[in-house]
Amino acid sequence: MVDSGNTYGDRVSRLVGWGHWFAFFNIIAALLIGTRYIVQSPWPETLLGQFYLAVSWIGHFGFLVFALYLLILFPLTFLIPSRKLFRLVSVCFATVGLTLLLVDTQAYQSINLHLNPVVWELLFSTEDSALSADLQHLFIVLPLIFLLQLGLSEWVWRKQRKLSHKHVGRPIAAVFFVSFITSHLIYVWSDAYFYNPVTNQKANFPLSYPMTAKSFMEKHGLLDREEYLKRLKENEGNNDLVRYPLEEITFDRRAGNLNILMVSVNNLRGDALNAEAMPATNAYAEQNLNFTNHYSSSNDAFGTFGLFYGLPSSYAGSIKSQGTLPLLMTTLADKGYEFGLFSGDNFSDDLYAETIFRGLQFTGIAFDSKESADGQAIDAWSAWVNDGAKKPWFSYIELTTVDNFSDYSSAQGSANDILRASYAESVKQVDAELAKLYQQLEALELDNNTVVIITSNHGTEFNETNTNSWGSNSNYSRYQLQVPMVIHWPGKLAATYTHRSSHLDLSVTLLQDLLGVSSNPTDFSSGRNLFSERKRRWILAGDSRELALITADRTTVIDKFGNFKLYDKDYNRLKEENPKLPVLMQGLTELQRFYVKSTHSN
Repeated sequence: MVDSGNTYGDRVSRLVGWGHWFAFFNIIAALLIGTRYIVQSPWPETLLGQFYLAVSWIGHFGFLVFALYLLILFPLTFLIPSRKLFRLVSVCFATVGLTLLLVDTQAYQSINLHLNPVVWELLFSTEDSALSADLQHLFIVLPLIFLLQLGLSEWVWRKQRKLSHKHVGRPIAAVFFVSFITSHLIYVWSDAYFYNPVTNQKANFPLSYPMTAKSFMEKHGLLDREEYLKRLKENEGNNDLVRYPLEEITFDRRAGNLNILMVSVNNLRGDALNAEAMPATNAYAEQNLNFTNHYSSSNDAFGTFGLFYGLPSSYAGSIKSQGTLPLLMTTLADKGYEFGLFSGDNFSDDLYAETIFRGLQFTGIAFDSKESADGQAIDAWSAWVNDGAKKPWFSYIELTTVDNFSDYSSAQGSANDILRASYAESVKQVDAELAKLYQQLEALELDNNTVVIITSNHGTEFNETNTNSWGSNSNYSRYQLQVPMVIHWPGKLAATYTHRSSHLDLSVTLLQDLLGVSSNPTDFSSGRNLFSERKRRWILAGDSRELALITADRTTVIDKFGNFKLYDKDYNRLKEENPKLPVLMQGLTELQRFYVKSTHSN
């Protein structure tokens, strides 16, 4: 009979004991590596926030490592009773795990992202990239980690009995368990009561999914729903702080003293500006500066946010919660500009009152339903100028005729034909209104002292991409993003520009070329001067959920989880190709550049 020390049961029992101690020391290693997340993340300003950081650090990595042991290595104990083979498998598994954790800390430190499809593509890219090189260099330590794990494996095997006799296993396990439960209970309360010093730490650690229990709390009388909804409204858009501009703006250039008239023809796609559909505006474009390859910064109303702030739409929530006005508007105010703000629907979109023109007075119009609302908005602007608007002035006119294009046709045929006919009729109607505006500009003798900008917030699609997309806010094709950009600038000769330009460029152009700003545009914008024809790698568009990077022949769309989709210039999906990773990383970096590395406190 085989001695008791070599029976299957004894071997398994000893391997289980060894596995627990091996997992414990790997938890310690994971905690040490995990301090890189703490160093890189904003330090909580409150005691509870700091306590949560400590218990979540201990509880999360304790749970993560031990859960992986239970799910993968523990079952193998019964399948691989050979101690040498099992320990070798465990050493290999732990080596890979700690190496991946180290790589993840580097990705988090560099681009504030945990390992995801984008980072993996970057990691194994053959393209030259500083970040790719940094991540790949971390694999150099893999042999060292393997040797350390081998040493740890042997040491734990030899010291296993002595460690067991110390009776510290249960107290240590209790510490990890209590920390794990405590961290989740704190987060449950913080999530329900919007305690930002805790909830802002949600994504600090990899594979972290803090528990929420609002329905449970409400059911058991621990949460008042009405109070919660009230707090929800108060905290809407309460995101990370944005430092905008990044540096104090300097004025070393000669400033102009021209008026500014900005006209947004909402929902007007770029190819609608042609001699047949918009004869008056097309003629105006030929006589002035026409940017024929111009993109909005979003496929929805937040294109206007990019137009004024020069920032991607992802910053809009934070900008709104901080109450920060566009640098363009504050600079105009500092230089004594008077403001006149007019709209065909009296600025029904909250974006204007709560963000872009916050604190400024709108010119309310009592519309006559028998006449064009946009025509009345233009007349109100004309009256404002005639009544002695102090010079210099900035005025903005929002035209909404094309927004309501379904009201403008009685055509027969398929749904697509009816929609297209309605859109064409609304475009024709708004061009007639714009023709009156051009006449009034001439009559008021404003041609020589006023910069006039004609553009749109976004385009619209009639399923040209064959993706069942109609209207806007459904994809990032040129049909939804390309819009007109026509500028009349006294002293500049008429010209047609075909280089790619963006809404993010307009505020930079006005600040530099009209208002005397000499600061680097990177200090206050994600755009650049409209008149710079230097080749750009990408155009940036998107919303709070997605980022679109548009190059000459590709569009890459990335969601907030790092998943990406690639499309060709006609917006056909390219499933077998990978995006250009340096472009991806530049885009992702741009979405983080203006955030302040600090947390809120309640």
